[in-house]
Amino acid sequence: MTRKYDAIFDDVLSDLEAVPDASDRAGARFLKRTTAISDRLAGEVEEKTLRWVDPARCRMWERHNRDYALLTEDNCRDLIDGIRSQGQQEFPAIVRPVDDEDYDFEVICGARRHFAVSWLRNNNYTQFKYLVEARQLSDEEAFRLADIENRDREDISDYERALDYADAVARYYGGKQKAMAERLEVSQPWLSRYLQLAKLPQAIVDAFPNIREIRERNARELKPLLSQPDTSRAVLEEAGAIRREQERARAGRGSFVDAANVMRRLTRAGKPVQPKPETEGKVYRRSTHDKGIAVVQKGRKVRIEFEAGMTKAQLKGAFDAYLNAEFGD
Repeated sequence: MTRKYDAIFDDVLSDLEAVPDASDRAGARFLKRTTAISDRLAGEVEEKTLRWVDPARCRMWERHNRDYALLTEDNCRDLIDGIRSQGQQEFPAIVRPVDDEDYDFEVICGARRHFAVSWLRNNNYTQFKYLVEARQLSDEEAFRLADIENRDREDISDYERALDYADAVARYYGGKQKAMAERLEVSQPWLSRYLQLAKLPQAIVDAFPNIREIRERNARELKPLLSQPDTSRAVLEEAGAIRREQERARAGRGSFVDAANVMRRLTRAGKPVQPKPETEGKVYRRSTHDKGIAVVQKGRKVRIEFEAGMTKAQLKGAFDAYLNAEFGD
């Protein structure tokens, strides 16, 4: 978080004192923590009540801005180790009550903390519980609160944030980017870049090893290539080829294409191939923006060269162009 957000949470948590709740007969240690927070304008005093709860009684808010399924022991290892070494969770998650016989709360902020405590409890550390602060929040308030907490955190990907914003602008702000930007206190161009990222074609998204590696700058780099029919077709075909490689890697039949190479191949696919000099042979391609085949004739022999990354459709189109040139339609 930035210093601005750190200061907010420091004010809330600085003077908390734990008081056991004697009415807890089930063994769940509920702590009543209070802090006097001076409202700089009105001079009001606000009390916060924190509770230790079983994480199994908490579900994720369906519009939480983090994909819980992507959380693993590895990417939460720092938090798991921190809670274990401290003996408890230090900062509360923000939850709100729900009317559900299977759950008491839904998590607005604190998915990683929920995962870490749940992992500890499932791995022989059953003494750990989930520290939460329950609030009454509307969906729009919950969205803004989650955004404030997670905006500067690098462990939420640009693409996760973009999907969250795209949903929110339609759901809470009537599709008006200006209203949403004002409510979030961000610039319209900044918000627009994330909303553009959310529009990335699914074929491009599927080409990446996982969505956490998709950056806002990737959408900016690909936008001009995707805006033209010829280059867009080439980029999407290359994305399909990369996706198939990623699927083979997930099945254990190859290696993954990392995000940097995904972008390198996509941008290269969308750039027109410059023909080789006539002395090196003729280049035949399906369209002006496609990769092609180079045909070099030496005496009675013909040598044909092409890049290994060409798709079946590109190769077929290039060979058809060569055969038509040599033998007519």
